[in-house]
Amino acid sequence: MIEALVLPERLDLPTGEDSLLAALLFFAKHHGQSVSAESLVAGLPLVNNQLTPELFIRAAARVGLTAKLTERSLTAVSGLVLPAVIQLKDNRSAVLLAVDERQRTATLYIPEAEGNIETSLDELTKDYSGKLFLVTKAHRFDERTPELLTVRSRSWFWGTLLRSWRIYRDVLLASLLINLFAVVSPLYVMNVYDRVVPNQAVETLMVLTSGVLIVYVFDFILRTLRGYCIDIAGKKSDVLLSAAIFEQVLGMKLSNRPASVGAFANNLKNFESVRDFITSATITSVVDLPFVLVFLAVIYWVGGWLVVVPLVGVIIIALYSFFIQEPLRESVDKTMRETAQKNATLIESLSALETIKTLNAEGPLQSRWERATGYIADWGVKSRLLSASSTTVATAVQQMVSTGMIVFGVYSIIEGELSMGGLIAVVLLSARVLAPMGQVAGLATRYYYAKAALIGLNEVMAKPRENQERETFIHQGALSGQISFEKVAFSYPNEQQQSLKNISITIKAGERVGIIGRVGSGKTTLQRLVLNLYEVDDGVIRMDGIDIRHRDPAQLRSNIGHVGQDPVLFFGSLKDNITYANPYASDDDVLKAAQLSGAAEIAASHSEGFDLPVGERGERLSGGQRQCVALARAILSNPTIVLLDEPSSSLDKRSEDQLINNLKPFLEGKTVILNTHRNPLLAWVDRIIILEQGQVVADGPKDVVLTSLQMQQGT
Repeated sequence: MIEALVLPERLDLPTGEDSLLAALLFFAKHHGQSVSAESLVAGLPLVNNQLTPELFIRAAARVGLTAKLTERSLTAVSGLVLPAVIQLKDNRSAVLLAVDERQRTATLYIPEAEGNIETSLDELTKDYSGKLFLVTKAHRFDERTPELLTVRSRSWFWGTLLRSWRIYRDVLLASLLINLFAVVSPLYVMNVYDRVVPNQAVETLMVLTSGVLIVYVFDFILRTLRGYCIDIAGKKSDVLLSAAIFEQVLGMKLSNRPASVGAFANNLKNFESVRDFITSATITSVVDLPFVLVFLAVIYWVGGWLVVVPLVGVIIIALYSFFIQEPLRESVDKTMRETAQKNATLIESLSALETIKTLNAEGPLQSRWERATGYIADWGVKSRLLSASSTTVATAVQQMVSTGMIVFGVYSIIEGELSMGGLIAVVLLSARVLAPMGQVAGLATRYYYAKAALIGLNEVMAKPRENQERETFIHQGALSGQISFEKVAFSYPNEQQQSLKNISITIKAGERVGIIGRVGSGKTTLQRLVLNLYEVDDGVIRMDGIDIRHRDPAQLRSNIGHVGQDPVLFFGSLKDNITYANPYASDDDVLKAAQLSGAAEIAASHSEGFDLPVGERGERLSGGQRQCVALARAILSNPTIVLLDEPSSSLDKRSEDQLINNLKPFLEGKTVILNTHRNPLLAWVDRIIILEQGQVVADGPKDVVLTSLQMQQGT
């Protein structure tokens, strides 16, 4: 082992000893990119809180870098591609800067070592896994070099499928051979009837049979490999596409979120239609369609003008399939739209089941559900009938074509234009011609379902994200906590009335401010803007003097602890929810946060302790208990800024007093914004701001504002 490569624990990263992340930070700086560790890993499914080789590539793309994993010996690495990230056998990584074959040394960069280190090339080779990342900066044109040709951006869907283009190329080649092999059987039968039987040529029969059996073996192998390759390509695309869709959903700006969660979830669920369309059965049918021309050519070669009979059959099936496309498309569209509405009703009902029961409102919802189900059933029957009718027509045409081939073939035999074996061959080939055509309607149905689903998913993928790839942010370490609103106006999406109007306030670092006001005065909205969940309509919000829009959202929120009015917990244990944003927090930190918030009492009162299941959305806990868990979650990382929105609204008097006493020392020196209607909580703050209809009507020291407010209420 190379002792010089042991990574010390001095690197101050939230992901611990993540050598891949440290290497990526080195390359970002090396290429002049300002980026933080938080922004690189935000939203990525880390494994043991570290980047994996696959995630390294995705994280690199966020800062405009292209990372390619390759296998190469150290001596084969050209100096032109250095620096590069090498992977060692114990899941560590290092940045390779240079290799000196004469001196048998290698120069490495270890961020934690605060400089370059030189080690023996032989020792490094022992630890080297044989794999390394070649990292380059993606080339970008600037505004001085406009596009001379229209260049289409790479589609999230087709671009992903094209990653497997080599597999699909091999599938196409295999399909060509399989369809050529399909010609062998009819030709075999023709030769047996025309040459073997009349001449009693048994030896010729054995030779022909041996050749056909060999073809059948290769046909079996190719069909097996084709199905396997398509499934592998489909699986790869499915994983990549699903990850891209969910990453887009989580990264979407709240201003662009859909009005109906249920309908939105149904759009995501419809990805299954797209996935089914790119599976082996569908791809095989699509690939086989063009080879109809091959079989028609062979029929013409064997039977001459008899090719007209199956050709007419193909035209009839194609015309019928064409005429049913519009009603089929309409039925699929109506079915999917109503299914989205039905799913919206389901999600809304499940999330509000308790309220529905208390209102005795089961009847109206049941009626809405049954209407939607009936509507879907009607249109579903129509689409199935249309699809089935095409299959029925194709079957009837195939039977008529077979009969026609025999009838006209007999005339050809009489005229000496065709042999008996040739007649059997063209009849068999005509069946091969029409077999793929019978699947056209089924393909069309799956196509329209997939197309409608893809349109919905394209709308999702086109929505702006908080952290657009290659977007440049200002990255700063820990914030001091100064917040300023400069003539800020804001209204929620699709709302004409402004929630905040011309707000201008400055909160100094370490200042604790209480915000009070009537319901709907804009208190919660103000905290949401501090979290950069929405963009202001007018004005500027600055954090430590920098426009909040220029800060990376992930890094910004890592400095903020927030407790909302209606805290939402996730399915899992009590500890899981406390550590949701910081899963590798120490038990001491978890216990301290739980004791300060009161969540420790919840654990102490149950035999499961911190393993107590909280249920979906924390429904197994009371409202006050959910607030305690949310508080513990917010303060676990010891944030610089603390945003509290009615943090004790569901607590009893004793619990509230205990919370006030516990958190008061913790909040010292932190920037605090407290929204509350409860006077006892104002013990945490030194300054009070009063909001009325989205405007500041009072702002000053706590005692002065409260005295003025009491005088106004007294009059």
